[in-house]
Amino acid sequence: GPHSLAKMGKIIRGCRKGKGSIFKSHTRNRIGQVKLRALDYAERQGYMKGVVKEIVHEPGRGAPVARVQFQDPYRYKRSNELVCAAEGMYSGQFIYAGKKAALVVGNILPLYQMPEGTLICNLEAKAGDRGKIAKCSGDYATIVTHDFDKGTTRVRMPSGSKKTMSNKCRAMVGLVAGGGRTDKPLLKAGRAFHKYRVKRNEVRKPTTHLRSSPRLVSSLAAP
Repeated sequence: GPHSLAKMGKIIRGCRKGKGSIFKSHTRNRIGQVKLRALDYAERQGYMKGVVKEIVHEPGRGAPVARVQFQDPYRYKRSNELVCAAEGMYSGQFIYAGKKAALVVGNILPLYQMPEGTLICNLEAKAGDRGKIAKCSGDYATIVTHDFDKGTTRVRMPSGSKKTMSNKCRAMVGLVAGGGRTDKPLLKAGRAFHKYRVKRNEVRKPTTHLRSSPRLVSSLAAP
């Protein structure tokens, strides 16, 4: 009957992950969503000047995050944004976002303003989505070709594949800081524990393993 089926085997890990518990990511110390500025008239027509207030580490992310403060173009206030820091960024640096911004590392421009061969990061997949591609440490995409008649740009992704996208998509000039993070050897298995921690369903004394043969159990249990 149905009850005997329920007793058989065990629930596979993929199924258990749906439930949550030990498989949830630890988000308590995360700083916030890392995005470019919301696309507004100022960026579409001119540029906005911001200042890098500080560069901080976010738990669970290899790349450092920059807190950038912009003057709000419509209200008397300052707006803070979090972006993945480009390599070479420093606190106190002025960065410019918009169509008229210069081609300098850390500045944010639409693709059609950048020449072919530019290395970029924090790239939008669709114009106005505030950055989705090449945000891991050391990652970058490369502008391959422009087709101004169609309003598209061909970009080489961090994976090596090429993608055609709207040339109105914005990106940050340069590559994401924190590169070479994976080059350092972990040296001991304990450092890599975070990769395998979800597999802790078998860590028990050998005697308690139901799968062990009865002979093995009796020999282990014997003094």
